[in-house]
Amino acid sequence: MGSVKDLRIVEEATAEGLGRGQFIFSDRYSVFDWGEMPDHIPNKGAAIALLGAYFFEKLEEKGIRTHYLGLVEDGAVKRLSQLRQPANTMEVRLLEVIKPRFDGCQYDYSAYQHRPQGGFLIPLEVIYRNYLPEGSSVFRRLQKGELAPEDLGLAAPPVPGQKLEPAFIDFSTKLEITDRYLSASQAQAISGLSDAEMVALKDLVLAIESLITQEFARVGLVNEDGKFEFGLDEDRNLVVVDVLGTLDECRFTYQGLPLSKEIARIYYRQSQWYQAVEEAKQKDRQHWKEICRLGPEPLPPELRAAIS
Repeated sequence: MGSVKDLRIVEEATAEGLGRGQFIFSDRYSVFDWGEMPDHIPNKGAAIALLGAYFFEKLEEKGIRTHYLGLVEDGAVKRLSQLRQPANTMEVRLLEVIKPRFDGCQYDYSAYQHRPQGGFLIPLEVIYRNYLPEGSSVFRRLQKGELAPEDLGLAAPPVPGQKLEPAFIDFSTKLEITDRYLSASQAQAISGLSDAEMVALKDLVLAIESLITQEFARVGLVNEDGKFEFGLDEDRNLVVVDVLGTLDECRFTYQGLPLSKEIARIYYRQSQWYQAVEEAKQKDRQHWKEICRLGPEPLPPELRAAIS
């Protein structure tokens, strides 16, 4: 399915109804949209599955709809509290994925505008930003004029480590070869959401972000930013999908020390491979990986062990 998890389809999703599938969370990791990196992080898959299940079950307690059904152990679907040992497989309801057509110049999302019924994945990644850590894409976008301080609720340009209150909600594409950032109005337009659905989406993002922030604060971690994915069920109710609250989806720090795969990002930003990636993306956003002149080297063993 993707660079860090696989999908086993139990029952296909269609325009007529939801399906059922299983996410198998691997020990693979990805940075800078490269896909599978040359080495793996031991025990990462099970850790991501357990964290994801924890937050899905927290959302259910609050009456928030999700596609989560449970974790799979010995062929049975179980709640987190029923597991005897860590599991890396999660069973979920599947929504239809409507891929936008690419005509060689741009993506066509008209299928979303002409679909009044639900049952599909919203083609967005929705990002919340509580802080702007060094290396955040926001600084690059500010330099290019794609964002202004006012968009972030600020009167002056931010500095690394800047806290944003309230959290800034950002949008990017989900189903394109290379993700691109969108304004809120662009995000609403391509996904065919009504004004009321867009307001509900933003409210839901802030509610879930607050839950994750509070839960990690209990163990001394700061929730800097993260991403969510959503769908619409058959009645066009918002549904939280994919996985959330994990060290893949969120960026956390502990007493200023970056955790999660952000450590790998920091390491690779100093490499010639990262420079080659940025050069290739500038030349061709659709085929940058094929033309990239370098591939990544494995992590140093000590760093890989520390991330694990």
